[in-house]
Amino acid sequence: MSAPAHPDSTDLDRLHSAVKREKEDLAPESQPAPLWAMFLLMLVAILAGGQLGPILNGGGVSFESSNLFVGSNSGDPRPTKGGEDQGADPFAKAMKKGAAGYAVCGGCHQGNGGGLPGQYPPLDGSEFVLGGTERLVRIVQHGLTGPVTVKGQGYNFPGGMMPFGASMSSEDLANVLTFVRNSWSNKAGMITKEMVAKVRDEEKRTTQWTAPELEPFAKKDIPGEAPGAAAPAAAAPAPAAK
Repeated sequence: MSAPAHPDSTDLDRLHSAVKREKEDLAPESQPAPLWAMFLLMLVAILAGGQLGPILNGGGVSFESSNLFVGSNSGDPRPTKGGEDQGADPFAKAMKKGAAGYAVCGGCHQGNGGGLPGQYPPLDGSEFVLGGTERLVRIVQHGLTGPVTVKGQGYNFPGGMMPFGASMSSEDLANVLTFVRNSWSNKAGMITKEMVAKVRDEEKRTTQWTAPELEPFAKKDIPGEAPGAAAPAAAAPAPAAK
């Protein structure tokens, strides 16, 4: 005969089954967030995104452009395409936009256009800046390597100048070059996006230039009109003889 079952075995089985059915206690920090908190977080994210969009797209941070409670009759305070530049002089617009684009160049050539002695040549008073526009556009579009002499000083900067202009639109590149040609002590003609596009269409080079290769373009300007281009001030007329 088999041994009789322990009188408590049935109770123990029921107790174990009940324990298995119970949910495991979670630590306070691992408990799921309540639904109301998740809804509130989502609402905050939506409102923040609505305000961040105009700021990142150039609207800036201001009461007018960032106020949630501006009435519908007040209109959209954000500037339209072109914004305050609409109707401005083409040369003034190019200088303003070119100043922002010059940040790409300023790391080497410095904010004052003076460059770094022995490393990066100056742009202020440079014959490469004030000379033929054909040469200048090609340098920025394709880059420059090897030794170069600027204002009587020799430079052979490591790796040469990279083709920064290749990643810019024709308009952006024209604006930067116009800014460089008319900043500091420089005073020269404006370069337009049509001029840049003309060089790009004609020259499909994929390597950096050297100074000797650019010599044929040293005094050659890209044909085309430049509205609002700066020009050296005319000398004042001599007083009439008495």
